[in-house]
Amino acid sequence: MTIGVKKVSLTRTTRDQIFLPAIFEGLLTTAKHFFKNTLTPGMGDIETIRYGDPDVDVKDYYPDRFRGVHRLMYREDGSVRCVACMCCSTVCPANCIAIEAEDRNDDREKAPLSFVIDELKCVVCGFCVEACPCDAIRMDTKEHMQPTETRAEAVLGKVDLMSRGGPSVAVQGGVSPDYRAEAPKADPRFSHDPR
Repeated sequence: MTIGVKKVSLTRTTRDQIFLPAIFEGLLTTAKHFFKNTLTPGMGDIETIRYGDPDVDVKDYYPDRFRGVHRLMYREDGSVRCVACMCCSTVCPANCIAIEAEDRNDDREKAPLSFVIDELKCVVCGFCVEACPCDAIRMDTKEHMQPTETRAEAVLGKVDLMSRGGPSVAVQGGVSPDYRAEAPKADPRFSHDPR
């Protein structure tokens, strides 16, 4: 079996080579959409998030599954729920979690001596939360990482993470409602009524 080679010649016109007609065509399309959606009452035919609208307070609203800054949950006695199983640090694609297990000489459950997350490395994927078998780490704080002056301020230790945390209310098993069916109805940023 032989493979044949087909030669194809590329012919370009002067119009194609100077690129100006294509640039003007793109600018015309952009201008058309801009004026159509800014001058038309009710924001035209596009649906958009209306930042700065006095009727919708956008900054206070976050979807139910918004991934905020990490936090560590604790038990009723105040001890951290983490058992230093290393699942979160193993699954982390950015390698931003470092855990050092505490060496205990008794029968108590294993715990982390240090638990450090570098929020500047974090890609906010949520894999650490999914991998945790004991509901120790969460990303449901509803807050963004605050701007920092130095890298050290963005590295959160066990004390910082537990101060954001709370007592765990995890329930074993159960079925939650369908998020994809309920979330669009709950989002006040999108206006479905024409103004």
